[in-house]
Amino acid sequence: MEHSYSPAVHDAITYMHEHLHEPLDLAELAAQAAYSPYHFSRLFKRSVGVPPLYYLSALRLQRAKALLLETALPIRDIGMEIGQQSVGTFTTSFVSRVGMTPGVFRASAASTEESLSSLKKTRHWAEPVFPSTEPCIKGRVYSEMSFEGFVLIGLFPRPMPEGVPLHGTLCEASEEYWIPGVKPGVYYVMATSVAWKMNATDILIPHHTLRTRSKEPFHVNGDFAEEKRDVHLYPPRLDDPPILVSLSLLMNNFLKRQAGTAIEKK
Repeated sequence: MEHSYSPAVHDAITYMHEHLHEPLDLAELAAQAAYSPYHFSRLFKRSVGVPPLYYLSALRLQRAKALLLETALPIRDIGMEIGQQSVGTFTTSFVSRVGMTPGVFRASAASTEESLSSLKKTRHWAEPVFPSTEPCIKGRVYSEMSFEGFVLIGLFPRPMPEGVPLHGTLCEASEEYWIPGVKPGVYYVMATSVAWKMNATDILIPHHTLRTRSKEPFHVNGDFAEEKRDVHLYPPRLDDPPILVSLSLLMNNFLKRQAGTAIEKK
């Protein structure tokens, strides 16, 4: 799949990574790219899908996720490390974009391994079928690289995989997926792979997973019972925003739906 983005955007993202611990503003980032703040912001958003400072905040939250799992630093110190001056502000932002509190995320490694084991034992999953007058989104998953595992697919309100998706599902690699009962609205499709051989840290901080994301939204208006959206997975690129949403949370949510379906059938 062809992909290109501006060298100025490439340089700006590289600069963000190299100066993540420093206070950065739009003017400084634009100066690195030799653009005015206005034109740099437009160029960045057109190329990446989100404004530069929003992207920067995502990189910092990704850093916070790593510190939560890899160090014993207090949550307050981790918040300050990424520029949040209060625990409350850090926690609110983390919950909004990761889907759980920093403390719960830090403790989620064991449950992540349990969920992965449960999914591997079950296999051949299917979304529960409930009567609905709302459309379903379906399509096939394609991948640039083969892997043994599954794919998490979500419909998000913004072109960034953060927060709990408005709708989502899980399917095996190279299979068809189906998301039923999608309410009318505007969505961005995001997906990522999870290989059976991955450990909990790799799942909770997915730097290297195959992925896809749509920079342009699609509209569900209810005129059609079905909408087709194929998913094409590729290796991570520099301008892909971090996957902030907890994949463990998405796995658990899917398993709960599966368990609910099993109870209904009894």
